[in-house]
Amino acid sequence: MADQEQGLEGGCACGAVRYRLEAAPMFVHCCHCRDCQRQTGSAFVLNALIETDRLSVLAREPQPISVPTDSGRPHRIFRCPTCQTAVWSEYGGRAALRFVRIGTLDDPTALKPDVHIYARSKLPWLALPADAPAFESYYDAKQLWPAASLERRRAVFGG
Repeated sequence: MADQEQGLEGGCACGAVRYRLEAAPMFVHCCHCRDCQRQTGSAFVLNALIETDRLSVLAREPQPISVPTDSGRPHRIFRCPTCQTAVWSEYGGRAALRFVRIGTLDDPTALKPDVHIYARSKLPWLALPADAPAFESYYDAKQLWPAASLERRRAVFGG
């Protein structure tokens, strides 16, 4: 990831919640699963994966909302208490990792997807870019992530 991706700032629609990425994200997902479609009301969601301790809240903490998932695994979406914009998520009860919604960045063009996941449920009219890997479901991070990102992932989850 490029240095310009460190220090990216973003926030909610009303401006009450503000945050900064203190490092480049480890990896960027474009997720086409039905849960993401339902939870966003869109065709997919773009998430920048970053350690929670590398995400600084600059103004007003977003509030976590637990949402049901098809897998039954815990999922919390962190929303602005005022405008209810989703700014990031926590999946599987792993509080050490955040999935920051790229659309909430001040410059959402700063990050592009490294991978498309759950392409089996992508909407049929959506064409995926030829230069980005796509998987029917999930993938093996050890085969796709850069070495530095894998090291950061090990520091968060161990092993």
